[in-house]
Amino acid sequence: MSRFDHTAFVNSRRDERSLGHHTLRAYAQDLRTFAHFIKAHQLSDPLSKDDILAYHRHLSDELGARPATIERRLVTLKSYFAWRADRNSALPSPFDDVRISVRIPRRLPRPIDRETLKAVLEYGERQSAVRPTSGTDATAPTSQSAFTLLITKLLIVTGLRISELTNLKVRDVSPDGSQILVNGKGSKERIVFVPNQQLQENFRRFCQIGSKDGSTASPLFLNMAGRRLRAATFRKRLRTLSKRLGIEPHLTPHRFRHSAATLLIEEVIDVRMVQALLGHANLKTTEIYVRVSNHALRRALERVDVLNELWQ
Repeated sequence: MSRFDHTAFVNSRRDERSLGHHTLRAYAQDLRTFAHFIKAHQLSDPLSKDDILAYHRHLSDELGARPATIERRLVTLKSYFAWRADRNSALPSPFDDVRISVRIPRRLPRPIDRETLKAVLEYGERQSAVRPTSGTDATAPTSQSAFTLLITKLLIVTGLRISELTNLKVRDVSPDGSQILVNGKGSKERIVFVPNQQLQENFRRFCQIGSKDGSTASPLFLNMAGRRLRAATFRKRLRTLSKRLGIEPHLTPHRFRHSAATLLIEEVIDVRMVQALLGHANLKTTEIYVRVSNHALRRALERVDVLNELWQ
């Protein structure tokens, strides 16, 4: 299929819509999967409704893709053909007559319960309290344990995506450590706050060290080699920490994000404020945490068992 130019489409999404790296990579992956399909089946323009339906069956039956993956790949493909048709009316979209409904099971997010969060923080504090080696600043969070603890606390209070956190630059943090300018999905900027005063102070000192060692445009969080901390590196640290503390399912940055939202909802913070903090484009995405909070309420009521208390 000579006219299937998915590279040009991905580039246009990057240039015209300023989409993030991860979104663009997902687009490219989705379109490469379709490119393999049309090559294997020797398809060519004009594609038909039946070709799209056959691709849907291929994703489900032959590749065994999950419903969410199938939906994403079809949405990407539909966007590609709409983009192509907009540039060349002689190449209509085969999706014009297609109506495919992919049923996606709605799964509740899995936040980390409060007791586990406390255990993680207490362990981090104990490890950070170990005397530093000679020649280091005992007041600065420079050890790996203190570094991990600082990031963990920031994830809990800000609800940042790990990619948002690892992409921070020194200049993105206010001088007092209380505010962070975040470049989120779709290059949408938002401000998140660090409400805890002790955390603000630790964060401020950490940022001061970063500004002394490099320019304000330098990455804020660095790995052991002095390069920008990768999300995968921090995920690996959390897996190690999970094994050490016997936490199942294991800790992930996104579970901390879920926890941040759930804790705020349980403290009766308005859901629209939580939406602003997390950078959700759609309020419905945030409202799922209200359901998670209701689960916590049910467990609490079951523990209390008011009727049983009345009979005692």
